[in-house]
Amino acid sequence: MSDGSAWVEIVLLAMLAAFIGLRLVSVLGKRTGEERPQQIGDSFRPSAEVTAPPRRTENRGPRRQLVLPPGTDINLLPALEAIADADPGFAPDRFLSGANAAYGMILSAFWSGDLSGVHGLVSDEVHDNLAAAVTARDGASLPNRILGTPSAMIEGAEQVGQMVELTVRFAARIATADGEIESRDVWTFSRHVTSSDPAWVLIATDNEDDSADLPPDHGV
Repeated sequence: MSDGSAWVEIVLLAMLAAFIGLRLVSVLGKRTGEERPQQIGDSFRPSAEVTAPPRRTENRGPRRQLVLPPGTDINLLPALEAIADADPGFAPDRFLSGANAAYGMILSAFWSGDLSGVHGLVSDEVHDNLAAAVTARDGASLPNRILGTPSAMIEGAEQVGQMVELTVRFAARIATADGEIESRDVWTFSRHVTSSDPAWVLIATDNEDDSADLPPDHGV
């Protein structure tokens, strides 16, 4: 009887395991290799997971009409539409939102003198320029901070082959050790539209406030 009972227990356990397995499949589903990749929320995040952006195919429907952020020159629409055709994940408003966040992050890192947080956000050339400026002030941190939310406006868009460049004009109120100033910066971001890396990279900076009446290092 003991042998018979053991066999009955083995059969019951096998049936129970099979039942649990079927329930897990029904709840979790099977992996087919066609699951959608995890979406990246912020294309300016330097540690963002590398996920190939969606590509337009012949059987995909027409692209939705782009909505230009307020203040954008309507003459930029054809260039922005061409970028959206090459990269269906591109949206001007989301780009500007990310650019604004990157603007604050990069300036804060520059003022603090610690550039470790800007890797992946800036090109090697821009990083070298920032590092040289920090070294020139002996690594000292600056008390600068952005007041409120900077305004950002796309003022240039260009695509050469698979490389895309967008120029953004920022206007910000900045508190410095010598008082409050208005800073106007023109930054250029770039990315390769066929790259699996979704991040935009800052490749050039220009400040329109370089005058004798402004304190040094008010911007980049």
